Amino acid sequence: RSQRFKKLVQTVTYAPHFLSIVVVVGMMLVFLSPRSGFINQLIQMFGMEPVHFMMEPSYFRHIYVFSGIWQNAGWAAIIYFAVLSSVDPSLHEAAIVDGAGKLQRIWYIDLPAIIPTATVMLIMRSGRIMNLGFEKAFLMQNSINIETSEIISTYVYKVGLQQMQYSFSTAVNLFNSACNCILLVIVNTVARRLGDNSLW
Repeated sequence: RSQRFKKLVQTVTYAPHFLSIVVVVGMMLVFLSPRSGFINQLIQMFGMEPVHFMMEPSYFRHIYVFSGIWQNAGWAAIIYFAVLSSVDPSLHEAAIVDGAGKLQRIWYIDLPAIIPTATVMLIMRSGRIMNLGFEKAFLMQNSINIETSEIISTYVYKVGLQQMQYSFSTAVNLFNSACNCILLVIVNTVARRLGDNSLW
């Protein structure tokens, strides 16, 4: 049973990263469907009315963030598992001999081992913090949740290609890229001053 559960968890967490954004959004629409979605079925089991998640502007940000975590958690876990596998087992053996518990070994051995990798990944992600992802936001967007689902990428697409304001959309996109570059430099500088880990 433990092996089956392990494989199930691995499939649920790893698979979304290797699927197309279109497929992931389609799965989300099925899961959140007010008629056949299993989430609304669970809600109805507790005697509550089904929720139209994709039609409620207030739910868009939460759905976007949690779906992003679901999509990327497995890939991030692979990276961190690879880092933890390089930790010298003798450190854990020595800690056990000294009477260290599991939480103490995580705090004093495992966490210091993954901090450099986590710092580099944070710096790289900070350089894309303004690029939320055009495809996913555009596919989740509809006329009802437009007030919260409109992001810079979808705005540039609509202004540039649909309204043919090429110069304005180029300026907006350039401003977006400049903000990403500035954030990347700031986070890298802070990381270099707080510790020894940085991209340059």
